[in-house]
Amino acid sequence: MSKYPISLKLFGEKAILIEWPAEVSESILYDILAFAEHLRSDQLDASLWELVPAYNSLTLICSKKIKDTDQLIEQLKGWYNGVKSLVPVKRQLWKLPVCYDLEFGIDQETVASTLELSIDQIIEIHTKPVYTVYGIGFLPGFMYLGGLSDELKIPRKESPRLHVPKGSVGLAGQQTGIYPQESPGGWNIIGNCPIPIFSVGEDKPCFVSVGDRIKFYPITRAAYDLYKIETQVGIYKIEHSIVDV
Repeated sequence: MSKYPISLKLFGEKAILIEWPAEVSESILYDILAFAEHLRSDQLDASLWELVPAYNSLTLICSKKIKDTDQLIEQLKGWYNGVKSLVPVKRQLWKLPVCYDLEFGIDQETVASTLELSIDQIIEIHTKPVYTVYGIGFLPGFMYLGGLSDELKIPRKESPRLHVPKGSVGLAGQQTGIYPQESPGGWNIIGNCPIPIFSVGEDKPCFVSVGDRIKFYPITRAAYDLYKIETQVGIYKIEHSIVDV
């Protein structure tokens, strides 16, 4: 496999930051994920290390103070450059429903006016791509999704709201995402997803991982209300499948 130039540096007393070229690239993201899996399975003690991938970086966080940073950095370089081929990562494709009613899409009309599109066009363009999860952060379970059409590129709001409802689906720059809980936020809200993205009581609180794919599909208000009830009683099943990347 072709290798990317990587840089490594100490990130506090208990972490190492590995950086790939500063590009938003699926090829780079999946190289990071494959190397992370190689480290977990073959090189690092999983009981001591947490690995956090995002965009063009991989942060290695140790539960103890790292004793010999220089030696570890050289080992990591060798492990990366010495692997002849990293095993392709299998990721999930999640299909998530979104209700685009104006009650939920509180910025739809502003977005439509700014981008000179109809609301139907916004919905059509937003639900067409298969998005890639490049990072999870800001809030637990907040997905930064790449793959948004240039037609929906719009700046963040100049004045963030103090309260953005849980499940709100928003646009900002060339990204889209879902607010997993109520919070302040400056993204342009165009709909709402009734499926909880982050649930504290679950064994895996966020069912989505970095590198997964997301496909949105539009639903009616009646379907939205039904899915909310089904998730509350635990009978809603998210449609998903495994994809090779």
